[in-house]
Amino acid sequence: QVQLVDSGGGSVQAGGSLRLSCAAGRYTYRTMAWFRQAPGKEREGVAALDTSDGRTYYCDSVKGRFTISQDNAKNTLYLQMNSLKPEDTAMYYCAATRALLWAGSSLKESNYYYWGQGTQVTVSS
Repeated sequence: QVQLVDSGGGSVQAGGSLRLSCAAGRYTYRTMAWFRQAPGKEREGVAALDTSDGRTYYCDSVKGRFTISQDNAKNTLYLQMNSLKPEDTAMYYCAATRALLWAGSSLKESNYYYWGQGTQVTVSS
């Protein structure tokens, strides 16, 4: 049963912006996150959000450029990506868990049970 639906990927030039969306339908989660996986590389955590108190966590490479947020009315998670770089090129996945994750574990793939199908982001130089 599909619980998370990712969308919003595309192709942009370096310096451009994209906004990814993750629709959670009728399901709610305590922690939601975005991961990405580039060809030949391991999946890495990009940003996470505690949906209860709004705390956010980012990997160092996207701090100051990406913003994770939620729209409670639409039950949708977003990732606003600005100042995109070619190294941001990857398949981006939404992930969710009903567990509360502390800061040090919020970007670890193994802590998430529910996953979206992924949306491709390509940044050209």
